[in-house]
Amino acid sequence: QVQLVESGGGSVQAGGSLRLSCAASERPFSSYSMAWFRQVPGKEREFVAAITWSGSSSRYADSVKGRFTISGDNAKNTVYLQMNSLKPEDTAVYYCAARPGELSRVTDLYRYWGQGTQVTVSS
Repeated sequence: QVQLVESGGGSVQAGGSLRLSCAASERPFSSYSMAWFRQVPGKEREFVAAITWSGSSSRYADSVKGRFTISGDNAKNTVYLQMNSLKPEDTAVYYCAARPGELSRVTDLYRYWGQGTQVTVSS
């Protein structure tokens, strides 16, 4: 079973940057996809970005396109989310997830989840 551990969250002012990391306990199969989701209290968890483990394909939510970049380092079994030009509305708990198969924006299709890391953006 793949275990995912997120890190890199914190507090930053609007316009600032943060890089989140998601370390996998073992290398998922090459057919896996990795994703980042986020959630604020009282709202459903929402898709942020996803990438195939091979790095050949990625997808972003419209709200973060052009500001966030998802990438992976196979040697370190780690996926990253570089977040630039952060806005107060980006404040949320960010979760890393993994699933066998193609990229998806659908939360329920992801099999493995990390514990989450808090990102707070102040105005």
